[in-house]
Amino acid sequence: MNERLDILKKARDRMIEDRDTHAKVLAAPFDRDNAERARNKFVELQMLIDALDRAISAEMPVSA
Repeated sequence: MNERLDILKKARDRMIEDRDTHAKVLAAPFDRDNAERARNKFVELQMLIDALDRAISAEMPVSA
């Protein structure tokens, strides 16, 4: 595995951990301020995870 791919995968894992933290806030008893911030951050992180998934796919070798 090349270094770039390894870095992307580590970044993705880290963002999933961060996203999970915000999901826990969303699953907790409702608090409007906390839920709104957590929801916005969750969506932002999910978009970043999707972008990392695309970058990882672009780094994968293409089989002929």
